Amino acid sequence: MMMQQIVAPPALPPSKMGFHLPTIRAAELPGMVSVDVRELFPDIPAPIHNYGQDLATVRRAAQNALADVDMCKIAPNDSVNVLCSEHGFGMMGGAAYAEVLRTVKDVVEQRTGCKNLRLAFSSGLSKIEGQEIMPQHGLDTYFGGRVVQFGPYDKGVEIETEIGTLYGIGAAYKARRIIHVHYDDPREVHFHRANGRALKAFAMSYARFETRGVFHNNFPTQSANLVPRMIYESPFVQEKFAFAASLTTSPAGVTGVEADNDLLAMDKRVAAKQLRYYGKLIRLFDEIDECVVIIDGHRWVWYGHAGGLTACNLFFGPTEHLDLDVRHAGLKPNPAVKAIVVNYMWKQATTLAGVPTISTQPSITRLFEMRGVQKPFYAAASLEAAMKIAYDVAKTDKVIIFDGTYGAINCSPAMAGFLIEHAPAVSRLVDRELLPKWLRQRGLPLDGVRDSEDRRSARPLDDSVRPLDE
Repeated sequence: MMMQQIVAPPALPPSKMGFHLPTIRAAELPGMVSVDVRELFPDIPAPIHNYGQDLATVRRAAQNALADVDMCKIAPNDSVNVLCSEHGFGMMGGAAYAEVLRTVKDVVEQRTGCKNLRLAFSSGLSKIEGQEIMPQHGLDTYFGGRVVQFGPYDKGVEIETEIGTLYGIGAAYKARRIIHVHYDDPREVHFHRANGRALKAFAMSYARFETRGVFHNNFPTQSANLVPRMIYESPFVQEKFAFAASLTTSPAGVTGVEADNDLLAMDKRVAAKQLRYYGKLIRLFDEIDECVVIIDGHRWVWYGHAGGLTACNLFFGPTEHLDLDVRHAGLKPNPAVKAIVVNYMWKQATTLAGVPTISTQPSITRLFEMRGVQKPFYAAASLEAAMKIAYDVAKTDKVIIFDGTYGAINCSPAMAGFLIEHAPAVSRLVDRELLPKWLRQRGLPLDGVRDSEDRRSARPLDDSVRPLDE
């Protein structure tokens, strides 16, 4: 197994947030290397798409998945909200997720005759994200200007459920029908635990902050999964719900698209893929004994990818979040993270309590100072200067970079050697013990994953459904 030349991360788009783009990406630091995730774990499936590649394979996968979906619930004169979430655009630059949204629009219009589809864009906090992301991918134009943005503080709508009244966001549900378009990377496993991941948006993206807070903070992690399911199964949502679609991935990139009229059935397939495709990498991250983390992309500190796996999986390891028999009283920062270097991010100036943090970005430095963060904090004039501080305070040369890369982990040679050394034992452990247990706990099959791309790979690309600019 060999280290390789550095894999360039997705480009960072300019932002109205006012933060300056870094003069150097972390992967450009002298001596950094890349480790191919499929060399670490050869059973990770080859991708059909990765950053910068042709989107025709994603469109074909979406068309093939949608071919099995019943769309008779959508009438020609119905209003339809195509629901999407901000964080999906943080995966591989967002182009693949945007292509799924475009394909859903095209296929629904073609099959139902309905032309009243509206893109309903959910943001975690502000609406600046949508104002930047939609034009970046041409989605506002593609949907003919029929777009709506909403966030957790917008006007709510009461949703009666089996556990009482919960609150959705009115704008999300202000349509005769809704289509839920999601993505499957295993961010926040410490909350959903790969159990109901495909339903999570109903308590996060499409819910008022009161209900979102119940899921995010108030319930123990397994109990929290009850909230999105109750919302999804409510008569209010079921009357509107047409179908769901999800971009599916592995640490190597996009693997396909899933779609179904039954979100619970789709969730089981997505969960099985998550556990099989990401489980070994999650477990390998749990093996890391010490490291410096560099945050170098995306908006949120938790959601930058390294080899397709988000930083929060490392930050809240090595607790066994995938084993449902293990009970957790709360989140504990990973003691292996010795220092965090912030080269680029937009939000969430706080990181991990007590972990030394070094910022190269003046805007982030000001946020720390404004919030009076009580932790070891350093401001640096450059990334090179920040790394000198990080090496000094962390006392380790193991560095891992969360910069949005799929297919490879950008890191220091010491970290690369560590991952390469530990991967074989992790692979054996997951294959023989952990994966069978994870699947049994969720009632999932042990003998393979039904993959929408594999099931329909013989179908040709439908030439009648093409992007409008072709």
